[in-house]
Amino acid sequence: MRVAVLFIDGVGVGRNDPAVNPLSGRDHLLSWFQDAPAPTLPHGGFGLPVDTTFGVPGRPQSASNQTAILTGDPAPALVGGHVLGYPNAALRDLMAERSIVRRLKARGRTATFANAYPAPYLDALGIPRRPTTSPPEFTLPPRTARKVRASAAKLAFAAGGELLRTLDDARADDGLTHDITGAQARAHGLSVPQRTPEAAAALFWRIAGGADFTFFEHYLADEAGHAQDFTAARAALDTFDAFTRAVAATRPADARVLVCSDHGNVEDLSVRGHTVHPVPMLYFGPSAPEVASFTTVADVGRAVMRWLGAN
Repeated sequence: MRVAVLFIDGVGVGRNDPAVNPLSGRDHLLSWFQDAPAPTLPHGGFGLPVDTTFGVPGRPQSASNQTAILTGDPAPALVGGHVLGYPNAALRDLMAERSIVRRLKARGRTATFANAYPAPYLDALGIPRRPTTSPPEFTLPPRTARKVRASAAKLAFAAGGELLRTLDDARADDGLTHDITGAQARAHGLSVPQRTPEAAAALFWRIAGGADFTFFEHYLADEAGHAQDFTAARAALDTFDAFTRAVAATRPADARVLVCSDHGNVEDLSVRGHTVHPVPMLYFGPSAPEVASFTTVADVGRAVMRWLGAN
């Protein structure tokens, strides 16, 4: 059995109001709305809204909730608050000890991060990466390099000793850009293949064929939410939806797929910040009645561990 997680940053269950919600009027897998029944999912999928607050006052944030997803632990409650942006020392310590990647590999399982990043960026972060043969895509000035911070996902895989993919891997059809199609990377002058969401899904499954656990992250929806940019939000959501539908449609029989977010944001563009809304969690795969009992985003990590026999 293999397990895959498609993570999208900043998509919650909001009002069905086209004035504020770019998901309104779109038949997306993540078009979940308050006071409305859960949509019927294709390919035998099942979904439910889950909590993002962990009972901690304040607005949920990326660093602490992504840590919760990738440890299976209630990170905001454990560190005493919601931590925005990038993991602080307490979250980094938690990740170093409890990363599901680290624990899976300790049990003899394999894990891979499908995203590919520029090698100079990973080097500035101090994150172990695969070797490259191409010249560096750019040079980060020392002052800029000192300011970059690693996301929870990168720390989770680094804690497990897994080397991250570079753009050399993307060019070799062994890695995906975070925007799925490569359009944004190309717009920034980076040499990467341009793919349709469907082609990206096919590549995702080729990558996942070599691992027990595969993770992909997409964060453009959260960026659009902070910018209150309807055009960027719709573009990001449309692309992610097409990719996710193709991943679900071509899912191998021995694979389980979870789709989740960390907190709300883009579903309410009347504000720049995150929301306290629940987020949709979607499941595609063999019968898994336990999914119906999921209550928080941390259940993603717990499920991965359980399904791979590593809890």
